[in-house]
Order: sequence, then C-alpha cells, then structure tokens
Amino acid sequence: MNTITLRTIKQEDNKSLASIIRTVFEEYDTARPGTVYFDPTTDDLYSLFQTPRSVCWVAEVDGQLAGCAGIFPTPGLPDGCCEFAKFYLASFARGKGVGRKLMEQCLNTAKELGYKQVYLESLPEFNSAISLYEKLGFQPLNAPLGNSGHFGCNIWMLKNL
Repeated sequence: MNTITLRTIKQEDNKSLASIIRTVFEEYDTARPGTVYFDPTTDDLYSLFQTPRSVCWVAEVDGQLAGCAGIFPTPGLPDGCCEFAKFYLASFARGKGVGRKLMEQCLNTAKELGYKQVYLESLPEFNSAISLYEKLGFQPLNAPLGNSGHFGCNIWMLKNL
C-alpha cells in the first residue's frame, strides 16, 4: 500500500520538481516552446507560489517526492477565476490516485480562497490527465483565457466551483 502525503511547497523542492516537470515533457515528446518546459518559473516554483491567493501542493508517495499541482491567479483571467497549474507527476506515481488527490486538494483550496471558477491549459498528449479533468467536471473551451504565456498549449478547460 502506497502512502500518499500532500503538503505545501518548500524552497528545497524547486530542483526536484523542475526535474520531474521537464522529465514529463520529455517522456511525452512535448518539450517545445510555449510550454512550461521552457518557462523560467519552472525552476523556482516556490517563489512563484508566494503570489497572494496561490498555493502549490506537493505530493509524496512513501516519502518520495512524486509531483505537484497548484492554483494561481493568472493575469487576465476573469474575476473569480484561477488557473489550475503545474500539475505533473513522476512516472512511478501515476495510476495510483495521486493525481486525483492533488486535483481535489487544489479545487478545495480554490473554493476556500473564494474562487468561483478554475481554468486550465493542456496538450492532447497528456490524455490521461485530460480524462481526469473531464471526470472532475472541467468543460472544454474554444480559446484560451488569461495570459499564461503558454502559447504552445491547445486544450483549454474551465470548471465552475
């Protein structure tokens, strides 16, 4: 039985999380401009998530860092809307309920912080994550919202809380 623990990000997580995120992009052959792979904030998620009304949750499986997910008040989003961002899991943690647990924690945190909607961006290659988004009530959009800077993403979804 795997023990899944969630906690907020610590500064010492930065290097390991950046490695997990970039490894995911390499695994799925999606390491291209306009994605988190090349986003300079990927190397210092701790500082990024010091932004007011943002939280980054880190998952550990049996004490080993397994991934992260957060909510972030991305500039340009409608009032009351935050972005579900930086959702990445190491390969050993997939298929064990870690992703669902992270997402549910983020959605609960968004509600606690007073958000009414959660927006996300993704890529078709991340089909298992997209399936989870749909199961949790995210609906597809025809165009992006906000100014994430991730012009390489071509799937956009929104959930009302």
